[in-house]
Amino acid sequence: MSPTSEDHEFRPGGSGRNPNHLEDKPLKKAVVAALVAVSVWMWAMPARAAGAQVVNVFNWSEYIPQSVLDQFTKETGIEVVYTTYESNEAMFAKLKLLGGAGYDVVVPSVYLVGLLAENKLLAPIDKKKLGDLSMLDKAVMGQAFDPDNSLSIPYMWGGTGLVVNKKYVDPATITSWNDLLRPEFKGRVILSDDVRDSMGVALKAQGYSLNTTKESEIRAAYEWLKKLKPSVRVFDVTATKQAFISEEVIAGICWNGDAYIAMQENPNLVFIYPKEGAILWMDSFVISAASKNVDNAHAFIRFMLRPEVAKQCVEEYNYTTPNVPARKLLDENMLKSRVMHPTEADLKNAEFTLAVGEALPLYDKYWEMLKTGN
Repeated sequence: MSPTSEDHEFRPGGSGRNPNHLEDKPLKKAVVAALVAVSVWMWAMPARAAGAQVVNVFNWSEYIPQSVLDQFTKETGIEVVYTTYESNEAMFAKLKLLGGAGYDVVVPSVYLVGLLAENKLLAPIDKKKLGDLSMLDKAVMGQAFDPDNSLSIPYMWGGTGLVVNKKYVDPATITSWNDLLRPEFKGRVILSDDVRDSMGVALKAQGYSLNTTKESEIRAAYEWLKKLKPSVRVFDVTATKQAFISEEVIAGICWNGDAYIAMQENPNLVFIYPKEGAILWMDSFVISAASKNVDNAHAFIRFMLRPEVAKQCVEEYNYTTPNVPARKLLDENMLKSRVMHPTEADLKNAEFTLAVGEALPLYDKYWEMLKTGN
């Protein structure tokens, strides 16, 4: 995507349908964890004076700078109660368990927006309260999971691609997800501990959609990963950049923001968009259906959409903002980085990870088989 283009109509490929249920083992584990977390959460809720202004934000960890939260409170008088989760599944489990109670603003990934909506856990967004939304890149607005953005407003987006260490391989020879199978990488590859990310890589490597619902293709992805597994040193989502910086691993998949940071620390690292297509992600602001502070939720989202605020978030976490005016405030290195701002050619064949409905248990079945060695 061009960092200076406001009106291009690039639309990543792929389609999916919202699931009617999410009956998978990871979710069941997440529900158990959520039950424990909820009991802690209920005891930990701070006491507030009657009439105190507050907005409860439920988000990924390390995703909004504390300075931004403090600035919002200073300007509005609204206190931000900020709690975090480490996975979409954990977030969904807690919201479903509580019916969304206790939260106002949540930041789910693409395929979770439809799932939350189907479970009646989202409130409609009054876009009139958010100001001028034309500043948001049309390339990421109006996606299939929320065509009119009546339930979600993009916050950050990016791609999952390949990172390799040029001390060990010529990066010019790395063009495909299939290059992870090269013998020089054996025992030094990192994959995501997220079923859809790693299964998505295997699907894309074979020319399939990462949102396929066909068991034959999902099984083929499992077989590809089974072949790659001897080369995998670790499955991880929390310390990817550290593993690359320390050279514990020399090849593997990485979110573009983590890659950008790692490349500053270790100049031998190179980020590559594979020819079969990158895996795209996007996190969006939504409002809980059980929100007791709807006006404050809208005020928070509107604040986060301010270009100077969006710029601060990009500078802190190095992901891609859909806020076009914010991009123009970035320094030249960030603005010109294809890691942070891929071209349309980089994103050829790229897809957003969408819901796969009743096929999800198939993904989880083969993922469990892979992880347990069956």
